[in-house]
Amino acid sequence: MRVLVEAEHLVKRFGSTEAVSDVSFTAEAGAIVGLLGANGAGKSTTMRMLVGYLAPDAGAARIAGRSTADSPRAARAAIGYLPEQPTGFPDLTIREFLTFAAEARGLRGAARRVGVERAVDAGDLADAFDATLGSLSQGWRQRAWIGQAFLHDPPVMVLDEPTTALDPGQKRRLRARLREAAAGKAILVSTHILEEAETLCDRAVVFRAGRIVADGPVAAMLDARGRLQPAYEALASFG
Repeated sequence: MRVLVEAEHLVKRFGSTEAVSDVSFTAEAGAIVGLLGANGAGKSTTMRMLVGYLAPDAGAARIAGRSTADSPRAARAAIGYLPEQPTGFPDLTIREFLTFAAEARGLRGAARRVGVERAVDAGDLADAFDATLGSLSQGWRQRAWIGQAFLHDPPVMVLDEPTTALDPGQKRRLRARLREAAAGKAILVSTHILEEAETLCDRAVVFRAGRIVADGPVAAMLDARGRLQPAYEALASFG
């Protein structure tokens, strides 16, 4: 399988604090990779470097073969990104928000229409298509932003806590869509919900204090009951 995400010795400092320290991993097409760890372990900072939101202080990243430093626009064009706790555009309807997102991606005419339809399907957005984001619940807003991550059918998806505010049925539908989409994509999912990793992810990359402490198949980390928590607690605990 083609390697679509490459992180090589990434480092990010905020003042005197090294939030990410020498992080390296890859993700191939066909894989859903879970980034696991406690709050502050470095997951979201790593994701933000991969999508070009933050510049690393050291190291390098490539998305679909494009350097995030040397070819940032091409790298970003290959990514569908869901930030942690997405906000913004409260006065736009979902229709307007997705149209704006499509045009920002360079989609026009039929391509824009297809992209918006793909986003509506991915987020189950038809029932609120003409409601403003500011008038909707957190769950609906989350689904609108999930939809925009699917919009341009990118080869790489980077989703930070994608099931936040979703009800159990919506979580199941999103997992099914991600599993279907993963056939030709590399998907990174950051989550603190171990059930997500158990049911969705092929691999787990476990962070602790800004470093990777484990990277391997989820199946190999499960206990006899099929649960990830014992291995996770042993790896990610600060105790």
